[in-house]
Amino acid sequence: MVRAKAKDAKFIGTSIGGAKIIIREVLTKKILSEGVTSGSTGNSEKIMKQPRLRYQEISDDNTAGFLAKLDISEPTFVEIEAYAPINKKQATIKSTTQLWVIPGKDIMGNGVILEIPGFVIDILSPQTHERIPGEISTEIKANIVMMCGCPVEEGGLWDANDFEINAVVESEGFFKEIELKQTEKSSTFSGNIDLQKGNYSITVYAFDAKTGNTGVDKTNIIIN
Repeated sequence: MVRAKAKDAKFIGTSIGGAKIIIREVLTKKILSEGVTSGSTGNSEKIMKQPRLRYQEISDDNTAGFLAKLDISEPTFVEIEAYAPINKKQATIKSTTQLWVIPGKDIMGNGVILEIPGFVIDILSPQTHERIPGEISTEIKANIVMMCGCPVEEGGLWDANDFEINAVVESEGFFKEIELKQTEKSSTFSGNIDLQKGNYSITVYAFDAKTGNTGVDKTNIIIN
């Protein structure tokens, strides 16, 4: 059993498209098994709130994972790769580990858990290469979730008040950073900026100083 777990959050499963898992024989690079994790993000109480004892299971039968079946005849040294969340290309992280697998010796339960740090950020507005009149204020809006798809919101389990969520707007000879505030919609943040004519790049980032989680999305616009 192989699982991908978002750092400081839950398991990466069906609701966000899953994690791509590849298991290779280390020396030959031969792929022994591959697939995508599926299932639920798991039990929030058990994963995020309860103190954890040694050997305690944080997964159950419904928790997202990929059950690999390896056809081997002798102990084999393998590398396990997870790419997650696989459907969010600007946010996809690769996490790997290596271990020996032995014929007839199953690794089940929590299994092999690979940690996936970060945030998933999607800039919603302005659109890529959008032309915007210079006489109006430009709104920057972004959707931000944990790597498992769990919501980021003020006062929530993943409290936006604990994160830095900013937009950096740059052009030749221009640099400005603005804070993005939560809108009425969960996981959606926005701010406004006045810009003169020109070509601009916009970088939206989130940073959690407690865990080191980071996330970035970028776009370019034209003010005319």
